Amino acid sequence: MLARGEAAPSPMPGRNPFGGREFGLRVFSGIILAVIVVSALILGGWPFALIWLAAGIVGAAEWIGMSRITPVKPVAGITAATLAALVLCAQGGAPPAAALALLGLGLLGLVVLAQGGRGRLRAVCGLLGAVVIALVPTALRDDPGIGILGPAWMFAVVWSTDIIAYFTGRTFGGPKLMPRVSPKKTWSGALGGLAAGMLMGVGIVALARHYGWSSLAETPFVLVALVSGAASVLSQAGDLVESALKRSHGVKDSGRSIPGHGGVMDRLDGFFAVALLAGLYLILRRLIAA
Repeated sequence: MLARGEAAPSPMPGRNPFGGREFGLRVFSGIILAVIVVSALILGGWPFALIWLAAGIVGAAEWIGMSRITPVKPVAGITAATLAALVLCAQGGAPPAAALALLGLGLLGLVVLAQGGRGRLRAVCGLLGAVVIALVPTALRDDPGIGILGPAWMFAVVWSTDIIAYFTGRTFGGPKLMPRVSPKKTWSGALGGLAAGMLMGVGIVALARHYGWSSLAETPFVLVALVSGAASVLSQAGDLVESALKRSHGVKDSGRSIPGHGGVMDRLDGFFAVALLAGLYLILRRLIAA
């Protein structure tokens, strides 16, 4: 009951799931990053390679900090030096044996320096994961039979999956996908992201076919849709795996390097899973061609 003269409380306004400073910061930084990455993709060569070398080094540093690998500076230094040497080999046209030897030396250094069995395993996994990020997008871009289409397809699938999953999940809600791992993710978001990833994957290949970007663009659209769907699922699985890792280490974000998004690992968790798939494709392609 209201006392005499007391005004009735105004109804609570509906909460806008896309409002607030954090959302605006997320959108702004996302646009800036997309412009930088796409510009480097168009340029190719060293600009594109350096973008992914930086991503690999920062992502590895976040992993080292999050998983509490010690000693921090020597492990981070060996990881960064190994990644830089591998990128230099790739851009300089060094034989694969030289790159494998450098990778082996880097892994050996981590095994010797990192403390504890778990620390050694985590350091090795961190370097190998960073190698995928640092090398695969550039290797796709530099492959004459793939060219700009390879990384562009990855961006189209992963970014559309992430963006549409976010919006459809926030808009429609519904049953949770894996509440113990990531409480905010829903089945509606996952399905929306899957549909978007398939559509954008086919769309970028159709664009590449029209403009003659790559011979790979002649792949049948049905196969492109299936592979894009698989990549979309992998992207979302990578996101969930990283969420589980952060929970196990008691952190909310992998870092603070990207305003509104957290760290590099937070932005590249799904991309890493798709890059791993693309890397396996590259290896098979070159083995068949040999």
